[in-house]
Amino acid sequence: MGKNPRSLKKIAVIKLIFIAIFVTYSLKLFSMQVLHGEEYRAKAQNIANSVTVIPSRRGEIYDRSFTDPLVVNADSFAVNITPAEIKKEKISEVVGRVAEIINVPRKQIDRKLPESIYYLYQPVEVATKAPYAAIAALAENADVLPGVSWQSKPIRNYASIGSLSHIIGYVGDITRDEITLLYNKGYKQGDIIGKSGVEKQYDELLRGRSGKETRTVDVRGRRISEREIQRTAPEPGKTLVLTVDRRIQTLAEKALGNRMGAVVVLRPTTGEILAMVSYPWYDPNLFNHIDVSSRYTALTNDPNKPLLNRAIQSNYPPASTFKIIMTSAILQENVFSTEQKVNCEGEFEYGGRTWRCHIRKPGHGWLNLQNAMAQSCDVYYWTVGRDYLGADRIIAYAYDYGYGSLTNVDLPGEIPGFIPTPLWKDKRFHERWLGGDTMNISIGQGYSLVTPLQMANMVAMTVNDGVIYTPHLLKEVRDPRTGDVENAVEPTVLHESDIDPWVFRMVRRDMREVVANGTAQYPLNIKSIDIAGKTGTGEVGLEEQWHSWFAAFAPYETNKPEERIVVSVIVEAVNKWEWWAPYASAIIFQGVFANQTYEQSVQALGFQYLVPATGRRE
Repeated sequence: MGKNPRSLKKIAVIKLIFIAIFVTYSLKLFSMQVLHGEEYRAKAQNIANSVTVIPSRRGEIYDRSFTDPLVVNADSFAVNITPAEIKKEKISEVVGRVAEIINVPRKQIDRKLPESIYYLYQPVEVATKAPYAAIAALAENADVLPGVSWQSKPIRNYASIGSLSHIIGYVGDITRDEITLLYNKGYKQGDIIGKSGVEKQYDELLRGRSGKETRTVDVRGRRISEREIQRTAPEPGKTLVLTVDRRIQTLAEKALGNRMGAVVVLRPTTGEILAMVSYPWYDPNLFNHIDVSSRYTALTNDPNKPLLNRAIQSNYPPASTFKIIMTSAILQENVFSTEQKVNCEGEFEYGGRTWRCHIRKPGHGWLNLQNAMAQSCDVYYWTVGRDYLGADRIIAYAYDYGYGSLTNVDLPGEIPGFIPTPLWKDKRFHERWLGGDTMNISIGQGYSLVTPLQMANMVAMTVNDGVIYTPHLLKEVRDPRTGDVENAVEPTVLHESDIDPWVFRMVRRDMREVVANGTAQYPLNIKSIDIAGKTGTGEVGLEEQWHSWFAAFAPYETNKPEERIVVSVIVEAVNKWEWWAPYASAIIFQGVFANQTYEQSVQALGFQYLVPATGRRE
């Protein structure tokens, strides 16, 4: 009996389906093995290899003498947990014990060990910066702590750097946001990265290159063989030599003492920063502790803001130091004869209010430009600024001196300061610019704001006949093994003014008169060197409280311009009023040019009755 035609048809359909399945799988196999074979073999190889990172040693940092390092590396340990090596019901107990021994919050470890990765045989770093005592305790309890391991992971050791903390900065674990920004530069989870200062600015030079160790493992991360281990040695980070002179830094630190404020000591012919002090400072070694989060919170909540580098991150009204810029404008524009006089009676009426000079009635009397600068007469500069120069010219000269612009110093977080303009006032307050606004800006008050580093650049421009070099802290990059110089930083012109050189010569002469016969005559009466500078007393709206400024250079005359230094000092109004900036500057100049310590300088100047021998005012 013959087969049913319907049955034959079903059999044919089934055959076709099997043939289609066979052809499909054959084509897929051909594609995987032939067309895309290399790709899949590479993936298989990656799956079969477990890579362990070998951290590099971060580069050391020296001052300009390249003798004793400011920052070195110290041994510490990272603690790892391999979750799959622990029975699931025991993980909580092991994690709790580890947290107790290494003294970190339990939640910190739990966040790094979610249940979703309990099956993995790959180690997870749960803590860094663990001290040797904690590792010893883990080793003693190794029999009850399966899956727990550790490895050496060097940390930064900041060797009593004091006020250098704002220059050097500190390091910390990389965050997710930082990884997102820096992933293409090779940064990854678990890296240590610079968070502020030179550590952040030059992180790519300092970090070096991590090594790696590759082992064969199965798909769950378990080691299959100890053979054929491939190792790539880490490369240490570069050695950095800074422009900072440790002796001058210490001198400036003690001269400022425990007063909120800042000091900048600059080499005007190169832009090298010889010292930069901001008080209060902090100890960057605090960030080496396991409980770094709480310590950072304490610093950020401190009302004195110790993490703030006041030399580049705080704005202050320039006060009467602005009269250096005013004098330049008066001379260059020739709108008011240098010998023409203004009568200062101590005060005058304008705009419905009384404007008082710092010398009240009877005032300074009749003054020409040089005497007005020496005596810092507000009435003179109010009159000439309002009636002869005008706001637009004054603002243009302030910009020319670098105010309102970044100095491009090689430190993160710099702010540009601020110079008000009629347009800004109209947009900000919907008010027109008045004569009183011009009078305010003429003596560095009102809305004008500058940083201590900008103040130093202003004096440097005066010293250099109109040239400002970019201020910088990096002097050299050296090979970490041989110490050979790989790159030496050359001076770079930041700005070159069109003001005539003779104008700067006249301004320097008038700045010398300030010290020789003017407002700074007593504190700057130094026999070791001739100094030229300008005082400033900045109003802050509080009764009997003023910022104390002094900006100066020395030597006044020299055949060796390269030996000149600029000193900029600001002492904030929150301190007990003592007009300290000129005194601090005198101590610094005396110490630098007489090659004396702070204590010797204080003694030589006869200032010992003003401050304790330690330089600290408690």
